[in-house]
Amino acid sequence: MDRFDRFFEISARGSTLTREIRGGLATFFTMAYIVVLNPLILFGSADGDGAKLAIPAVAAATALVAGVMTILMGVVARFPLALAAGLGVNALVAYEIAPEMTWADAMGLVVIEGVIIAILVLTGLRTAVFRSVPTELKTAIGVGIGLFLALIGFVDAGFVKGNAGTPPVGLGIGGLLVTWPSLVFVIGLLATLVLVVRRVKGAILIGILGTTVLAVIVEAIANVGPAGGPQGNPHGWSLNVPEWPSTWDATPDLSLLGNFNVLGAWDRAGVLVTLMFVFTLLLTDFFDTMGTMVAVGQEGGMLDDRGMPPRTREILLVDSVAAAAGGAASVSSNTSYIESAAGVAEGARTGVANLVTGALFLVAMFLAPLVQVVPFEAASAALVIVGFLMMTAVRQIDWTNYEIAIPAFLTIVLMPFTYSISNGIGAGVISYVLLKVASGKARQVHPLLYAVAALFVLYFLRGPIETWLF
Repeated sequence: MDRFDRFFEISARGSTLTREIRGGLATFFTMAYIVVLNPLILFGSADGDGAKLAIPAVAAATALVAGVMTILMGVVARFPLALAAGLGVNALVAYEIAPEMTWADAMGLVVIEGVIIAILVLTGLRTAVFRSVPTELKTAIGVGIGLFLALIGFVDAGFVKGNAGTPPVGLGIGGLLVTWPSLVFVIGLLATLVLVVRRVKGAILIGILGTTVLAVIVEAIANVGPAGGPQGNPHGWSLNVPEWPSTWDATPDLSLLGNFNVLGAWDRAGVLVTLMFVFTLLLTDFFDTMGTMVAVGQEGGMLDDRGMPPRTREILLVDSVAAAAGGAASVSSNTSYIESAAGVAEGARTGVANLVTGALFLVAMFLAPLVQVVPFEAASAALVIVGFLMMTAVRQIDWTNYEIAIPAFLTIVLMPFTYSISNGIGAGVISYVLLKVASGKARQVHPLLYAVAALFVLYFLRGPIETWLF
């Protein structure tokens, strides 16, 4: 145990084995939905030949890659950051890239993107870019992700919904909370808040499990059912219906492993179009991970005076390997998950939490029916609370200095408003460079940050560029 403690630096980071296990459990339960959601997103589109991926195979491969990569992050980087198929990137692959080629070709591009990022890490460029970002802007990234997490929680729980007219978003259905799932979410959120305020150990994990039990009871009595469906059910559960499964185990289908082609896309879609797809994937993964890493480290008080987490290079390297592994398994790019902050809020400070989370993902391959008992409405309450905890770092930003305050503001608000970490980082970097140059302080900007700003300009203009290419 002493050797285990020294390797993972459990005592050195002020943690305990119990806290790490508790944190690993909390992280898993807040992100286990990806085992269900990723197959639905990828299944929602056909490739250029009209083929679709099988949901059971995608689910099994999603859990497998998430488990292996999360454990790898824990062992190599020893940082409490779990990985799984990235939301947003999977939609990009499913709805923009795959229709232009075959699924194997599209996943081949994900592999290429992961390899390129790995090369950037090994050459030190990715770490150098990370260091070039001002500390206060890194703080703003963490705050923005906190607000983003809170919004994800409210939307996933059905507490906040989009409207076709004005205002664009609103409370529940027609401005009212009239569904059983929203009631379960509210009760779970309030109960967990009480536990947090009273500083109960394991408050977030207890909240998730307790809300799940309540959801199971409500479903058994009210027979709410899933949202959507053939007849439409706006009052249903967002994703998982919290029913006790008739069977606990399922045989995983791993037939998609290795189903990728790194050369096919270049002939099928053309060189320019393919390069644009790779660039978009690259930039999204590159900066999403940077933001997530800062936010999780900030939540756990693990950043140094430059806003850098421990073993930054190892974190970025494992993340790039995970991107390629996701493509090789046909589940889209795997990336670091901001839901890891839920585990950090429970006390996780080391890679031991990742061993727990990763092991549970591997078990989920065989116990998928049991994992699906936890509804969005139970996990979402945890995301809202973690969002609050991350938001408290906003006091570290000097709001009287407009040269940093305005970029920080844009970073913070655009993440939730555009539902994208990369968009927020891009807006912050571009505005920071612009304001420094306009103020006659161009020398204060790190040379790499000019290149990053230029890349983000291309990123935001990718719509017109892709229209021209197509």
